[in-house]
Amino acid sequence: MVYGLIQSVRAALKYRGGWQGLKEHMYTNGDLPFKFGTYMGCDKAGNRYFENRVDYPYGQHRWVEPGDIHNFDSTSISPEWHGWMVSMNDAPPTQEEDYIESAKENVLKMCHSDAPDDHAVGFQSNIRNFKFMHNQSQIRSRGYGIGNPVVGLPPGAKDAYYTQPGSPNNDASIRKNEMIGQLDENRLYKSLKWADRLRTPEERLAYENRFAKEQAKIISDADSQKANRLKRLRSRGLGTVVGSQ
Repeated sequence: MVYGLIQSVRAALKYRGGWQGLKEHMYTNGDLPFKFGTYMGCDKAGNRYFENRVDYPYGQHRWVEPGDIHNFDSTSISPEWHGWMVSMNDAPPTQEEDYIESAKENVLKMCHSDAPDDHAVGFQSNIRNFKFMHNQSQIRSRGYGIGNPVVGLPPGAKDAYYTQPGSPNNDASIRKNEMIGQLDENRLYKSLKWADRLRTPEERLAYENRFAKEQAKIISDADSQKANRLKRLRSRGLGTVVGSQ
């Protein structure tokens, strides 16, 4: 057991480039300094992917060593490598070109095309996100005006996570605050309900009395109009009165 541990440390020192690299990986990645496998490829974020089907059980035979070990987030793993990590496919993205070239042989060309691409096999749009983080919910501020020091988002930078159209954090849903009236120079209101909250008890009572008088006048005018209308309706069909000569 002691001999095996010594051999593992010696191999890790050689593989990690000395004590500094070994201690750094032990501090950040746990058992990865003593985990060895076949190098399968690297992505744009600098993450390095390994595989060992002999020494480790299924589910632990593939792993990633982050490019930035001090500021690593699981969302920095690109979708194509994530599919390989969880064994959705056995061919790593570095071997996709060979697969596409072989699959193109089975694609029948029906007619001439001026499209820039000669195939649509395995097509993927380039994903460019902040620090290669494909989960946009991570790209948000931890507090007002402080940014996100965990992922390196600077203060004042705009959040990138998706918001529903009706969310107050959605720019399209933010409306300009427009006032519709004012009680005095310092008391502006944007709705009648807001104005009622700003009134003092005396002002509220005076407003209710004035509102009651206005309502009574409106009802009185409506009753008068109704009576005149009924009077005009009764006068219809009486015929023409001819005076005697």
